[in-house]
Amino acid sequence: MNQRALFLLSFILLSSCSDIKHNELSKKGVIYCSEGDPATFNPQLDTSGTTADATSHQLYSRLIEFDPNTSKIAPGLASSWLVSRDGLTYTFQLRRNVAFHSTSYFTPTRSFNADDVIFSINRWRLDNHPYNKVSGGNYPYFVSLGLNEVVEDVSRINGYRVEIKLTRPDSSFLANLATDFSVILSEEYATQLLAQGTPSLIDTKPVGTGPYKFVDYRKDSFIRYQKHENYWQLGDIPEQLIYDITTTDSLRLAKLISGECDATSYISNSEIGAIEQRPNLVLNERPGLNIGFWAFNTQKEPFNDAKVRRALALAIDKNTLIEAIYLGSADRAHGLLPETSWAFEALQNDTNFNPALARQLLDEAGIPPGFSMDIWAMPVQRAYNPNATKMAEIIQSYLQDIQIDANIVTREWSTFREELKNGEHDSVLIGWSADNGDPDNFYRPLLSCQAIKSGTNRARWCSRRYDDLIQEALLISDIELRKTYYHLANAVLAEEMPLVPIAHAYRYQAHSDRLHGLKINPFGGIRFGDVEKR
Repeated sequence: MNQRALFLLSFILLSSCSDIKHNELSKKGVIYCSEGDPATFNPQLDTSGTTADATSHQLYSRLIEFDPNTSKIAPGLASSWLVSRDGLTYTFQLRRNVAFHSTSYFTPTRSFNADDVIFSINRWRLDNHPYNKVSGGNYPYFVSLGLNEVVEDVSRINGYRVEIKLTRPDSSFLANLATDFSVILSEEYATQLLAQGTPSLIDTKPVGTGPYKFVDYRKDSFIRYQKHENYWQLGDIPEQLIYDITTTDSLRLAKLISGECDATSYISNSEIGAIEQRPNLVLNERPGLNIGFWAFNTQKEPFNDAKVRRALALAIDKNTLIEAIYLGSADRAHGLLPETSWAFEALQNDTNFNPALARQLLDEAGIPPGFSMDIWAMPVQRAYNPNATKMAEIIQSYLQDIQIDANIVTREWSTFREELKNGEHDSVLIGWSADNGDPDNFYRPLLSCQAIKSGTNRARWCSRRYDDLIQEALLISDIELRKTYYHLANAVLAEEMPLVPIAHAYRYQAHSDRLHGLKINPFGGIRFGDVEKR
């Protein structure tokens, strides 16, 4: 371990967290070192991994879930479902006796029922819904997939039976209902808040049916959850769950080693050796369903020119970037999909390092030597890009070789994301982690025309040809035929180059050997509902 980490470890051993009584939690609670603050306590409103980790599987349940062991769809709040032959009608049978959280600010008078499903879906689906504009009224995941247009109606057959009608078949629909963002809220709580004139509290003082209930939150410091005593899947989970918000990766590692945290987020590749040397720590590894990329703002000149975008792609050596940033813990990306996806195309076009051709293309496009551009680099660590700033510095040096001056831009994370959504960037180093196993979860959120509005299309690129292909793929249930459409979409991306796919990173998770049942969730946020502490 380097001197900096040793210093941090010594500091931790000599002091305790001012906001968390560590000794009181050591036996009855779990402390998770989180890398940042959630943007909201309702994952319907945000697609960031930080928000999903803090909220989705701790506070809420979904109609259907992904089984973390098999990655297949499994019953959740819906015990079973039927799909009509034409693929337009989904009927869900709901579980009975599922309790919502009873907190200091809300006491439910009834169990979960069909009204909660209808409220939760109609909130993001209907513009005229009383809660649609609450907390900004932005539902990026659903909008990026056009689900507000796909769902035609949600109706109550009886108290425990719901019917959802679609405007067109969508082979990814069930998978989308199982994602981190498709959480079920309390209609009773929402009605109460609306009557009190405080509807926004539904997103800051949350109520769900998940394994833990909200107690307290202090920005840049901690989140405190308490065991939901009437959880419908209740096991022997700890009484409390604390998110210790620690933005520095080396400090999170030090807290894990010292025992001040039981688990930590986003292990960097340089920290793996230190963890493996500790017999009381467990390191989990899994291939990542993710993509790290360099996206160009195609609504700005000269990045609206595919020739310029291709030149910039040819200017960088992706293999060197992977070695320097991921330290061998990633696979080179040839397209959007990792090799573990059933729609992966092995023989798709990719760019090779060719700075001479890059400069030639720039000359042909009328870009003079000395042209200046910005590279926006995430200020946070993500599995798909553990060090965006360092990657930006390497790319900056590559661009100097083709006589392009690159400025590296970063911001505080929430400001960064807001300005990115507004299209203020020239280019950005960012990425995406899959929310489900369907390939559509990469193609539509990242590059569809609809996803520009939601902010997940960082390239702000719109191609009707591309959109038509990925839409046709959703109308088909046959996997081999769907592959054909995705491979045709790959050809469009290779031609237009709205972004440069760089890497599919492996995912790591480190925790104390006292925790049992903590696994890497293949799709999205961390889950503590099955975790025991011994």
